[in-house]
Amino acid sequence: MASLDTRVRYRVVAFAVALAAVTYLDRVCISTLAPTMMRELGLDRLQMSFVFSSFALAYAAFEIPTAWWGERIGTRRVLTRIVAWWSTFTIATAASFHYSYLLAVRFLFGAGEAGAWPNAARTFSRWIPAIERGRVQGIFFMGAHFAGGITPPLVAFLEPRLGWRGVFIGFGLIGYIWAFSWYRWFRDEPSEHPAVSAGELRLITEGRLDAAHPHGAHRLWRRLLTSRNLWALCGAYFANSYGFYFLITWLPTYLGQARGMSKGALSLFAGLPLLLSVLGDFFGGVVTDKLTRAFGLRIGRAAVGVSAYLVSAAAMFASTAVVEPRAAAALIAVAAAASMFTLGASWAACIDIGGPNSGVLSAAMNTSGQVGAILSPIVLALILDRFADWAAPLHVMGVLYLIASVSWLFVDPRRRLGDS
Repeated sequence: MASLDTRVRYRVVAFAVALAAVTYLDRVCISTLAPTMMRELGLDRLQMSFVFSSFALAYAAFEIPTAWWGERIGTRRVLTRIVAWWSTFTIATAASFHYSYLLAVRFLFGAGEAGAWPNAARTFSRWIPAIERGRVQGIFFMGAHFAGGITPPLVAFLEPRLGWRGVFIGFGLIGYIWAFSWYRWFRDEPSEHPAVSAGELRLITEGRLDAAHPHGAHRLWRRLLTSRNLWALCGAYFANSYGFYFLITWLPTYLGQARGMSKGALSLFAGLPLLLSVLGDFFGGVVTDKLTRAFGLRIGRAAVGVSAYLVSAAAMFASTAVVEPRAAAALIAVAAAASMFTLGASWAACIDIGGPNSGVLSAAMNTSGQVGAILSPIVLALILDRFADWAAPLHVMGVLYLIASVSWLFVDPRRRLGDS
C-alpha cells in the first residue's frame, strides 16, 4: 500500500461524530424534560406522544427529498442548512406556552433534521474506503448514542439552574458552532480538499462506485421499489427505530412509574441503554468489517443483523419477566445495545448496495425507521390506556426484533441497486 501521507478523512469522521452527538443531544433532552413540560403546559400522556411523533412524522416526510438534494448539490451545503435549521427550532421549543405551538415547533424541528444521517452516509461514501465503512459507521453512531446517554444526567444537572426553557436554548446554540465550522472546512469530494495527499486520495477512491445516477427520478424510484435488499433492510430498521424511540421518549416514565425507580437511579438507568449502545455501535462496526474481509459482504453484513436482533428479542422479553427494577433496566439496555450492534452493518450495506445513490437508499431505509418512530409512542399510549399494562409495549418490541432478525436473512449486499 502506498504511503497515505495524510489522514484528512478522519477529520471528516470527527465532524460527522460531532454532528451525531449534537443530533441526539437535541433529540433526547425533550424526553427527560417531558414530565416538567407536561405539568407546566397541561399536557396528558397522549398529547405528549403526539408531540414526540410529530417530530418523527416530519422527519419521515422530508428524509428522502433531503437525501436526494444532498446527492445533487453536495453534503457540505445541505448539512449546514440541516444543522442551522434544527438548532433554530430547538431554541424555538423554549418559547412553548401552548400544545398547538409545541406540536408545530417539533414538526418543524423534524423537517429540518430530516436527511442528516443519509447525508452523513453520502459523505462517507465519497470520503471513506470500502474496507473502513462498517467501523466508521459504528463510530458515527457511538457519537450519537454517547451524547444521548449523557443527556439525562446532564439535563438533570442543568434544569434546576436554567429551567427547561434554558436547556433548549443552550443546546440549540451548540449546533450553530458546528454548522459554521463544517461549511468553512469541508469539501464534497476529497479531490477538492487541499489537505488530501495523492496517496490518501488513491486509497479513498480505489474501488469506489462512481457510476452515473440513474436517468431521472422515475427510474431511480423503480430501482428502489423493486430492490429486495431495500425491503429487507426497511423491515429490520423499522424494528430498530420503533424500539429506539421508546428509549428516548417513554423509558424514563416507564422506569419511574412502572418500576418505581428513585430520581437519582432514574437519571442513570434512563441513559444506560444509550451508553451501552456506544459499545454496540463500535464493536458492531468492527465485527462487520472483519467478517466482510474474512467471508465476503453477504456474511459480513447479514450475520451481524440476524444474530444481534435475536439477542435483542431475548433480552426485551426477559426484561418483562424480572421483578427487580435495575435488572429490568439492564436487560432493556442489553436489548438496545444489541440492536445498535447492527447499525454499522445496516448503513454500510446501504453504501455497498447504493453506490452513488447511497444517500437516497439509506434515506429510504431510515424513513421506514421513522414510521416505526411515529408509531412507537402513540401505540404505547394507546396500549396503556386500554390495558394499563406496561409489559405489553415491551412484548411488541420483542416481536419486532424477531421479525428484524428474519429480515436480515434476505439482505445480500453483493447485489447492487438495479441488479436483476
